[in-house]
Amino acid sequence: MQVGQSNQVRRQSLYTPEERLRRDASRWTLVQGILAPIQFLVFLVSLILVLRYLATGAGHDAAIFSVVIKTITLYAIMITGSIWEKDVFGVYLFAPAFYWEDVFSMLVLALHTAYLVALATGTLDARSLMYLALAAYATYVINATQFLLKLRAARLDQARLNNMGPTPEMAA
Repeated sequence: MQVGQSNQVRRQSLYTPEERLRRDASRWTLVQGILAPIQFLVFLVSLILVLRYLATGAGHDAAIFSVVIKTITLYAIMITGSIWEKDVFGVYLFAPAFYWEDVFSMLVLALHTAYLVALATGTLDARSLMYLALAAYATYVINATQFLLKLRAARLDQARLNNMGPTPEMAA
C-alpha cells in the first residue's frame, strides 16, 4: 500500500491508532458495553408499559415509574459516555468522530429531562406525559441507531485494518 493510500484509510477510520489503543484500554468502554443493553431493555419494558397505559388506561404508576427509571439509565450512560469520550478523544463531548451523535444526544436528554420536570411540576396531564415520553423514546431510538451504526463502522474499520497488514507508519 502506498503512503497516500494509508493516510486516506486513516482519515476514513473512526479512530486513529492511538485513539483505538485508548478506547481498548479505557474501563469506560466496558461500562458502556454493559449499560447500553441494560438501557435498551429498560426502554423496551417502559415502552410496553407506556403503550399499555395509553391503550387501556391501566398501569399508570408503573408507566410513570418506568419512564423515570429509563431517564436515570439515560443519564448514567450519558455521564459515563462523556468520561469515555474524554479518555479516548480528549474531550467530554463533541469529539469529531461522535459529533452528530452527541448533538442528537442533547435532544434526547432535553426531552427526557422535560418529562421529569413536567412530572415534578404537574405541568402536563397523565396522557400528555406519556406522549412526551414517546417523543423522548423516538429520539432515543434514532440516537441508539446512530451509535449502532458507529459501532458497526468501527468494526468494519478494524476488519479492514486487520486485512491490510501494517502500514508504513505502523512499522516505523
